[in-house]
Amino acid sequence: MTGMLIVGHRGAMAHAPENSLESYALAEEAGVDEIELDVRLSADEQLFLLHDATLDRTAGADSARGLGPAGELTMARLQAAVLDSGRGVVSLPEMYDATSTGIQLEIKAPETVPHLARFFAEHRADAERTVLMSFQEDALREAARLMPQVRRGVIRKDLATADAFPGGWQGLVEHTRAQRIGIGLEGLTEETAQQIRDHGLELHVWPMRTLENMRDAVRLQADGTTADDPALAMRWLREVLEESDPSRRVPSV
Repeated sequence: MTGMLIVGHRGAMAHAPENSLESYALAEEAGVDEIELDVRLSADEQLFLLHDATLDRTAGADSARGLGPAGELTMARLQAAVLDSGRGVVSLPEMYDATSTGIQLEIKAPETVPHLARFFAEHRADAERTVLMSFQEDALREAARLMPQVRRGVIRKDLATADAFPGGWQGLVEHTRAQRIGIGLEGLTEETAQQIRDHGLELHVWPMRTLENMRDAVRLQADGTTADDPALAMRWLREVLEESDPSRRVPSV
């Protein structure tokens, strides 16, 4: 609809349980450019999707509560536990089989990196539609070494934390060899946003919870943003663009 990518946060988590097949499907139905989700590694070295370190917050039954770190459980145990989606965790291959849009895959645990490299070596079409994201700069650097063909993006809470890295945000990007930076809106100026673009990077901003957030994203000429309700974010984007140019009518999706 415009040059700004709309990314569904853990699918469309405002309307369906996060990191569930239902949530991913709703995000695709809304017309997102990418789905953001989180990858971890099970005790038997299987890749699965979960934001938190444990199942507790997203538990839908006692079978998913009090089990300790998810990474210390086998895939069979993780899929037997009932989450708020009514089933267990979604495996990485299941997610790719069920989706067709771009995937923004956040690395939650560094031990996933070599396993992701092996997966993408065998699933090149999935690699081509994926951007690896992480707050963990060393995990991204290792990803650049093991799977340079997969795009990368580094995440920071805000500009201040990005600049706290040796060499500032530029040093952070150089260390991770990232092509994208995801950064919180707080403290982000038009001047810095332009410097990021001039550096050849994609700028993705968050949060996207209000119409005012979207006004800020458009003012900063962000390349993308992530929203819990991607359909609502698309509507806000149309409204903001029409505010700036009433003659411009962005088609609804």
